[in-house]
Amino acid sequence: MRKIILITIIITSTLFLNSCYVTSAIGTIIMASNDRRTAGEILDDKNILFSLLTWRSSEEDKKILSANLNYMVYDTEVLVTGEVPNEDVQNYIAAQILLKDFKISKVINELRIAPNSDMLNRAKDSIITAQVKALFFNQEVFNPMHVKITTENRTIYLMGKMTSREAAKATKIASKVNGVERIIKLFHYLKTRPASEIQREKEKEAQAEKKAALVKDRKIIKAKKAELRHQIRTIELNDGTSFSLDEMNNDADF
Repeated sequence: MRKIILITIIITSTLFLNSCYVTSAIGTIIMASNDRRTAGEILDDKNILFSLLTWRSSEEDKKILSANLNYMVYDTEVLVTGEVPNEDVQNYIAAQILLKDFKISKVINELRIAPNSDMLNRAKDSIITAQVKALFFNQEVFNPMHVKITTENRTIYLMGKMTSREAAKATKIASKVNGVERIIKLFHYLKTRPASEIQREKEKEAQAEKKAALVKDRKIIKAKKAELRHQIRTIELNDGTSFSLDEMNNDADF
């Protein structure tokens, strides 16, 4: 009986882990279709973030227990923000981050030597981030999925692969939100938008135009059918002739 239970647990655990892996892989593929990073780059960033969050939640490293650490990862670059008690801990954390994943290419140390922020200030930072994200969706210069954003102590940090025009627009939008004191741009600048991205947009526009033309044609056909039915009824009323046109009573769209 114990063997059966053990086998069941192993099978269930395996299925759960496989399901998580598949779900993560599917999520990565979906993100890649709207991201300027490749699926592999997105997965690398996710793995790096997971390693850092695991380290932060661990109680084995006593030096980081007193610190408030937040991370944002983009293209293997790690932004660390928050508060630490002293410079020694600040330098220690920056050095240790590099050891958490061999793919980390850079650590951007924005830690402050200060008491840990309280829940109210963290809530205000979260509201600022939410407001900026909402405004990003209300413009047509760049895809909001191309920008990563976090707010720490009323300072906004922006990361992503952007053209100069896109970066300027994102910065201008973020500056309009109440409570923002600074904006730090950590973009990887592109000379031009990726050709594949432009091609996808052209294909979407062509599909939208084709759909609009089809809808217009359907409306014209329906109007003509209605007019023909009206003419037939008029003839029937004038000379008493009865037409049997079952197909004219079919209002289904083509």
